Amino acid sequence: MNRALSAAALTVASMISVPALAEVVGKVRTDWIGNDIVVEAIEDPKVQGVTCYLTYFERSLIDRLQQGNWFEDPSNSAIACQTTGPVTVGDIDLDRNGEEVFSEGRSMIFKKLVVNRFYDRHNNTLIYLAHTRQVQQGSAKMSISTVPLYGVQATWTKGPLSSGLKSAG
Repeated sequence: MNRALSAAALTVASMISVPALAEVVGKVRTDWIGNDIVVEAIEDPKVQGVTCYLTYFERSLIDRLQQGNWFEDPSNSAIACQTTGPVTVGDIDLDRNGEEVFSEGRSMIFKKLVVNRFYDRHNNTLIYLAHTRQVQQGSAKMSISTVPLYGVQATWTKGPLSSGLKSAG
């Protein structure tokens, strides 16, 4: 009985804060020394039916040697998010600070490429912001994408339209 209870507790704990996982869906070589632009698909773990496509620059070893900066990639990124199936909105943060959906290291220690989600209640729209986070000298380079829920059959499990109601616009 204790094993079953432990397994159930572990399953519940793992579902509470599951970060999004990225899947590389494309890579483009930008020059002869091996620098690439990487395209990753990220499914929002709390909003089923929404996928974000994140692109970023990945430096080669030769470029790192030439530039003298071994430990980090540039802060450049772009994001585009779309509905890719029936939308079910789970327990998302609805306050102005939003919620981190994805994070990936861009340096040996301190720099991360981050995607945050916000909800604009007035316009019934999900907003995804891609940016880098650093301990100091943060970058102003960012990219934004929106997923309007107006006219989309979106089911909310919690939040503004919970109780099994659907948002059809």
